[in-house]
Amino acid sequence: MTKTYIPPQDTINQQWYLVDAADQRLGRLATEIANILRGKNKPEFTPHMDTGDFVIVVNADKIKVTGKKRSQKLYRRHSGRPGGMKTETFAQLQARIPERIVEQAVKGMLPKNSLGRQLFTKLKVYAGAEHPHQAQKPEAIKIQTIPGDK
Repeated sequence: MTKTYIPPQDTINQQWYLVDAADQRLGRLATEIANILRGKNKPEFTPHMDTGDFVIVVNADKIKVTGKKRSQKLYRRHSGRPGGMKTETFAQLQARIPERIVEQAVKGMLPKNSLGRQLFTKLKVYAGAEHPHQAQKPEAIKIQTIPGDK
């Protein structure tokens, strides 16, 4: 009987990637980012371990959605008090906190357990083009989210 390979924790090489979200589709970009955070793009992927990489997302304020999602997609949060539900549309949240849109989209695609919470800490989202992670020497990757676009 063959055994499942589990990579030793000290052999896992974690890289830093830089993703430009300008004019990208939200859902398709979030899927690719979640796969990188999870480590599914690596041959040593193990479902119950953190084998993924760090991802820096810049220009989160320039992300796009299709159809009528700009005015119809709702983001909800609750204070925990009776009647404490607050809702706002995609356009309102993008004007107020554009980073939260990408964060929530990616977080929804990660596991709902302690591993998912650990993976989520490796996502860094910034509204503008600047980020404070130059010392990590992030590798810029191009994610193609617009179908048919070369």
